[in-house]
Amino acid sequence: MNKYITVAYVLESVDDAGHRHVEEEATEEHPYQFISGMGVALEAFEKKIEPLAEGESFDFTLSVDEGYGPYDLEHVVELDKKMFCVDGRFNTETFFPGAIIPLVNADGMRFIGHILEISDEKVKIDLNDTLAGKQLHFTGKVITSRPATEKEIENMVNLLSGEDCGCGCGCDHEGEGEGCCHGHGEHKHCHHEHGDHGEGHCHCHHHHE
Repeated sequence: MNKYITVAYVLESVDDAGHRHVEEEATEEHPYQFISGMGVALEAFEKKIEPLAEGESFDFTLSVDEGYGPYDLEHVVELDKKMFCVDGRFNTETFFPGAIIPLVNADGMRFIGHILEISDEKVKIDLNDTLAGKQLHFTGKVITSRPATEKEIENMVNLLSGEDCGCGCGCDHEGEGEGCCHGHGEHKHCHHEHGDHGEGHCHCHHHHE
C-alpha cells in the first residue's frame, strides 16, 4: 500500500569528528511530503518513517551508504563550454564558479550540478550530491500518514516520468498547503537544459544518487 506521508524534520550532517551541521529543515506549517513505495525518498529514510503513526517523533542517523554514498571524484566532470552557450553566447551571470545549475542526462533524468571552475573551453562541474560522504541525522515528527489516493499516485507517476501535475509536486494536497515532494536520479552523461536556470537544491535529503 502506498502511503501519503508528511513530516516536519531537521536534517543535520555529521562529519568525521562527530560534529553536526544543520543542512535542512521542514516545519509543521510546510512539511516534507512524499508517497511511499515510489522511490521518491531515500530507501533507508522511508523504512524508518513509514511504520510510524501520525504524531510520532523520530530521531535516527543514516550511514553514508544509506544516504548518498561516499564522495566520488569520478562525478567531477569537465564539459565543453559550448554546451552552455545560447546563440553562441556564454551567460556569465548564470554560469560562474559556485553556481548551482539544473542538468539533464541522455535518459532525460534531471539533477543538479555545482560549477567548480570555468576555463576558456571547459566547465568543471561537481555532480556529487552536496550530502555525499556524510552521515545524515534526522529529528522530527510525522504530521500525516494515510493511504495515498489514486490521484496522488497518478500525479506522482506523471511527475517521475517528466510530466507536471500543475502544482509542481505530484501530490494531491488541495487545501493542505504542504511542501513539494522531492525526487532523486542517477548521475550519467549529461547536458545543460537551456531555459531552466533555477537555483536551489530540491533534494531535501532524497535526491541525486
